[in-house]
Amino acid sequence: MSRPVPGSGEPGRRFRAAYAEHRAREGRGATGDAELLALPYLDRGPLGRQWRVRARTFDAFRARVLDVRAREVAPRSVAVADLGAGNGWLCYRVVTSGHTAVAVDFRTDSVDGLGAAGRYRRHLARMFDRVAADFEALPLVDGTFDIAVFNAAVHYARDLALVLRQAARIVVSGGRIAILDSPFYQSDEAGQAMVSEKQGNGRRVFNELAEDLLSRHPIEYLTVDRLTQASSGLGLGWRRHRVRYPWWYELRPLTARLGGARPPSRFDLWEATIP
Repeated sequence: MSRPVPGSGEPGRRFRAAYAEHRAREGRGATGDAELLALPYLDRGPLGRQWRVRARTFDAFRARVLDVRAREVAPRSVAVADLGAGNGWLCYRVVTSGHTAVAVDFRTDSVDGLGAAGRYRRHLARMFDRVAADFEALPLVDGTFDIAVFNAAVHYARDLALVLRQAARIVVSGGRIAILDSPFYQSDEAGQAMVSEKQGNGRRVFNELAEDLLSRHPIEYLTVDRLTQASSGLGLGWRRHRVRYPWWYELRPLTARLGGARPPSRFDLWEATIP
């Protein structure tokens, strides 16, 4: 099921269009079903290096969150809300593992938004639901999911506390919130250095799309303190599952120090249980 794009006005429409164009220029739109079905294990093409990192995070999520929750709720299946789902590849993996999933994103384009997710339909016995919505205002029923997962998405939030409240609201007691592949920094100084660098390079990198792409003002990154403060009052005790990434990724802090660059972010897997 696909629902209409939430009405966010002309600025929102322009941002979505610009973002889809930017993603297409990056080569993120899968060129065929073979590439789409391979995600996150796509190790070739211009983004193969990035996907090799993201595949490690997904493997950790499946082993440490999804499979654990499956044992807890057996014999029924696990219900997953994929918040900021993009083209829905994580939902596809969840459904083919025998569980259920709902893909939520405010983009419906066919590059790597919910429109692209429609291509999974012919490869599934039952297509997962797609809901066009901002994860700051989820049109989902309270306490209906076992897991709410932000897959390379929560750093696009404008109000982290609101987004986490919404995620906690839709997850049943004992269920999980998981954060995958969002940039964590050891300090705000390091995160702000990244933001300043991105803004400074915006015109050069985004060209004519810069004005629209830089208009939304998301949080951009996480720190332990940011996550803890935004979770205040929700009773969430966050746990970090360190993921073993490819050697070149693990060496990035050393490479940055030797080159005099800013400290890099780190992904890993973060998990909290709903009280």
